[in-house]
Amino acid sequence: MLSLSLLTVAAGFISASNAHTIFQRLRVNGVDQGHLNGIRYPTYNGPITDVTSNDVICNGGPNPLVKPFSKTVINVPAGATVQAEWHHVLQPNGYDSSDKADPIDPSHLGPTIAYLAKVPDATQESVAGLQWFKIQEDGFDGTTWGVQRMIAAKGLHTIKIPSCIPPGNYFLRAEIIALHSASSYPGAQLYMECAQINITGGGSANPATVSFPGAYKGTDPGIKYNLYNGSKAYTIPGPPVFTCSGGDSGPTSPQTTTAQTTTVTTSKVMEATDERTPLWAD
Repeated sequence: MLSLSLLTVAAGFISASNAHTIFQRLRVNGVDQGHLNGIRYPTYNGPITDVTSNDVICNGGPNPLVKPFSKTVINVPAGATVQAEWHHVLQPNGYDSSDKADPIDPSHLGPTIAYLAKVPDATQESVAGLQWFKIQEDGFDGTTWGVQRMIAAKGLHTIKIPSCIPPGNYFLRAEIIALHSASSYPGAQLYMECAQINITGGGSANPATVSFPGAYKGTDPGIKYNLYNGSKAYTIPGPPVFTCSGGDSGPTSPQTTTAQTTTVTTSKVMEATDERTPLWAD
């Protein structure tokens, strides 16, 4: 007979299986840049699970991106603190306390991560073949996951822009990796969107870069991970965080972090989104 704890985990997994999220607003030094302004966003809030797909760059594929893309490029001073704002569905009014899966279901534990890629024009259509460097990661500190800190902040994912990188147009790729079904591959749920930004000021640093797809592999311990077996460590996937002077990348936890046995809570919020209907809140 299944134990009560296993039944609770199973119930939580089933009820939360569609409790997804979308990055849909950017704040720059606390200033809201507007709902969906300068962000490439989908009509469906589902994850990407194939880390070898081009859809892992800025979303798309099973989650079609809305076109034409925004023509807005958001100005961001080098060294600024920005916040990617995540919500369960497209919500122009922000955090919805009546939605128990906003900004994401609490069972979807895992890290928050952010990357930049320099581009000639942040309104260009293609995102293929770009070179990305990691500027933020928040995994597990032994007590709390990065996603839990984002939930506590009502969807705000805080990212520090390095002060030493060259000025110009960039894509800012904000990402969440949900690990509740990651014990086999494909199973980890990757959520990401890209914001179109223009960094002003800055310096001449030349960060080491990676490619998407390519930065993650299905065998990476941060992609294939059993959240429920009492594992005591979690390794955030991808390269190290780039810093200008060892402390310029905002909220960060070490790449290899201590984990604990996690109890998954059950959410009663379900989405009627299997037909890929637009996710505008009423």
